[in-house]
Amino acid sequence: MTRLEIGLSTCPNDTFLFAPLLDGRVDTRGLDLQFRLGDIQELNESLAKRELEVSKASFAAALQLAEHYGVLRVGSALGFGVGPVLLGRPGAVAGQLPEDAVVLCPGEATTATLLMRCLHAELTHIEHRRFDEIMPALVAGEADAGVCIHEGRFTYHDHDLLLLEDLGDRWEKETGQPVPLGGLLCRLDVPLEVVGRLQEVLRDSLAQARAEPEACLPTMRRYAQELSDEVIWRHVELYVNEQTNDLGITGRRCLDELARRAGAYGPLVVFD
Repeated sequence: MTRLEIGLSTCPNDTFLFAPLLDGRVDTRGLDLQFRLGDIQELNESLAKRELEVSKASFAAALQLAEHYGVLRVGSALGFGVGPVLLGRPGAVAGQLPEDAVVLCPGEATTATLLMRCLHAELTHIEHRRFDEIMPALVAGEADAGVCIHEGRFTYHDHDLLLLEDLGDRWEKETGQPVPLGGLLCRLDVPLEVVGRLQEVLRDSLAQARAEPEACLPTMRRYAQELSDEVIWRHVELYVNEQTNDLGITGRRCLDELARRAGAYGPLVVFD
């Protein structure tokens, strides 16, 4: 059997897609799949060391790793009306963020940080924290603002944080494209026949998850213990879409736009 070590994030959209595989409910077509779950920045760093054959990654990291990794057509998360949000600490005033403001971001290789740099080049005092540490740090007054991802866009009201700007919404208005958040990368030295089988397996898992979504909930809960079921399902609803099954023309166009704006990276290989 061909062994592949696969990294995936603990976000509900990833665990939804992979739940049937994690639970042993999908034929792996002769592939020995081993899974490693982690924070997206941790996965980005593992890919940079080429420790994983396949992994979820920020598309910003994909651009940096384009020499060694390509993008699978299945497994992407594109933001349509959703994306990273720039939040202010309690007591912040909309429109009054000074240029010397300290802004927390979820990792140098994340798409959220790349969007922040593209859309707010004037804000240069950036510090990095794990994505789940940013809102608590804002509440504690450790920074002026923070770029929040994942469930942060749904729960920041609960922490008395102020929405300064929806970065995803601004990106869509300026580019006419959805936000290319993250996708599954595969090492370019993996045989194409194996890549093809893997993509079929992943599509089978996604189809199974869509056919029996409630069967995925225990697995999603296991890795997102602090989220309510309502937030978990909203996450899936927003980030699992047509382009998750197949990146398609829409996905390729938004990746091209991200590469153009990033400037120094890419181009990305997208597997057939």
